[in-house]
Amino acid sequence: DTQDPEEIIETVKNIAPGFGGINLEDISSPRCVYIENKLKEILDIPVFHDDQHGTAIVTVAALINALKLVNKKAEEIKVLISGAGAAGYSITKLLIDLGVKHIIVCDSKGTINKDHLASENPVKRQIAEITNEENFKASLKAAIKGKDVFIGVSAANLLDAKDIENMGDDPIVFAMANPVPEIDYDIAKKAGARVVATGRSDYPNHINNVLAVPG
Repeated sequence: DTQDPEEIIETVKNIAPGFGGINLEDISSPRCVYIENKLKEILDIPVFHDDQHGTAIVTVAALINALKLVNKKAEEIKVLISGAGAAGYSITKLLIDLGVKHIIVCDSKGTINKDHLASENPVKRQIAEITNEENFKASLKAAIKGKDVFIGVSAANLLDAKDIENMGDDPIVFAMANPVPEIDYDIAKKAGARVVATGRSDYPNHINNVLAVPG
């Protein structure tokens, strides 16, 4: 019944002794990152936000398998992520842990670049610190050119067949916006994507945080 991050933190702190772990659900970015970080400092039990970490876990698991199919190494691929919220940030961090070196993240206005180091949004500031070393400034459609992997955690119908054709060889497309993905599964396949996944269970290759919760 509250939207106040400090009240949420205090409430969770007070109920925590009765639980083995805490899952934060449906809290918007960037508040969810702040709340989770504070609770991790305060509590001695696991604190998990499945919109962030569940999504990151299933995405990176899917990428590990997709890279086997296209015979590419994590250290060599170029990745574009659409969505600079909590999920995009967590996916970025886990991709870096996997060994991915070339990552660009886009919000609705275009690439997150060094200008965002001064952003009022702490999540975008942190993304700017760890991605886009070349400080590439462009739209999503310009940024997708030559990329090996597209990961979408953003909005419906942002891409078309031409965008997939502009990607690298054997492109991997994870269009996970729900309920309508960033590009339709069939359109992406026909345009030449080697692996296509969505966040929906009625298409092949389901990538959704439900697959990792509560495990």
